[in-house]
Amino acid sequence: MVAVELTFTAPVWYWRGPAPYHFVTVPPEEAAEIAAVAPAVTYGWGMIPAAVRVGDTEFTTALWPKNGSYAVPLKDVVRHAEGIDVDDVIEVTLTIGEAPPSLPVRSTGQAPASSRETPRWQA
Repeated sequence: MVAVELTFTAPVWYWRGPAPYHFVTVPPEEAAEIAAVAPAVTYGWGMIPAAVRVGDTEFTTALWPKNGSYAVPLKDVVRHAEGIDVDDVIEVTLTIGEAPPSLPVRSTGQAPASSRETPRWQA
């Protein structure tokens, strides 16, 4: 299968469910491209594995089907490294179809000063 690479911009939103998380929703045109390859790449429940780039940070995740589109979960370590908060409009690049099974979060830039401080749980 040939990899599908998509780049888009969208705002970050926050879900306050039992396991709160930040997401970016894939716009309709790009969601249609993902839906076209979904049957070949899903591992169940409509989840789509993907390699993601946000700014200088790369990671793997699974896209969540939501309201006819897909939600891209943003790990806290990614948000902190890139200085991202709710309602920020960010550029996201997705690679679907040839994503490595596990790509550690990797950033080529330096995190903002506030996120470089020692977390309370490490102190």
